[in-house]
Order: sequence, then C-alpha cells, then structure tokens
Amino acid sequence: MVQFIKGKWHYGELDSAKKFGDQFQILPMGEGFTWDTKNPERDRQKAQEAWEFGVKEALTGNYQMIIFDEINYVIRYHYLEVEKVIDFLKTKPPALHVFLTGRDADEQLIEIADLVTEMREIKHPFKKGIKAQKGIEF
Repeated sequence: MVQFIKGKWHYGELDSAKKFGDQFQILPMGEGFTWDTKNPERDRQKAQEAWEFGVKEALTGNYQMIIFDEINYVIRYHYLEVEKVIDFLKTKPPALHVFLTGRDADEQLIEIADLVTEMREIKHPFKKGIKAQKGIEF
C-alpha cells in the first residue's frame, strides 16, 4: 500500500499491517498534504514521487495487489494527472489487482474500473466529542 497523504506519524494501520508479516506492507509517502496546504508545489512533488515509486514497484512482478491509498484526493486536487493513472491501469499486468482509494473518484476512473464502492458516513463518534480510541482508530 502506497499512502499518498499519511506521513511519518504513527497510526493504527501500521500496527495492523505488521500482523501480516512480509505479506503486506504499508509505505507512507505523504506529508499530510490536504486542501489546506501551505505548499502545493511540495505536495505535488510528493504525490508524483509516491506515484512513480508505486508504479515502479507494481511493475516488478513481486506483487499480486497494490493499493494507492487516498489517490482520489490527490487527483481531485490536481497533484497527479488522472491520465497517468488511466494509462497505468490500461497497461498494467493482467494479474495485478489495483485499488484506488479516497472519496470523489474521477468519472474517467469510474468508467474504466471493474468495481466501484463508496463509503458514506452516516454517524461518527467524533461529532459527539468522542476522541480516537485505542483499538478502533489507532
């Protein structure tokens, strides 16, 4: 899993991934860039680096699956061109499964995808003042 947004801080997903041993690896490559960024050029650069790294690794033949975590946000904020992603998806090895996560997927990606799901928040404990809980969020 190549993570486009999450950076070097510690979060629960990293602990969970360790339970899979060498069968699953999470690579946080972002710096927490968001729509409130202070440095969009730096964010764009980090997104490009994460993308290039992920594609290079995906094409090694060492993986059956790659997850580009939060890439839909990266595309939506124009840190990565959707055409690059589409070109990769059209030319990737047939046996490689690719997951693109994040809200508001580009319509072009939806069109070529085999499966599209959307999670929609109905209720969240944070809105009632409940902070992140050990074993749930981290």
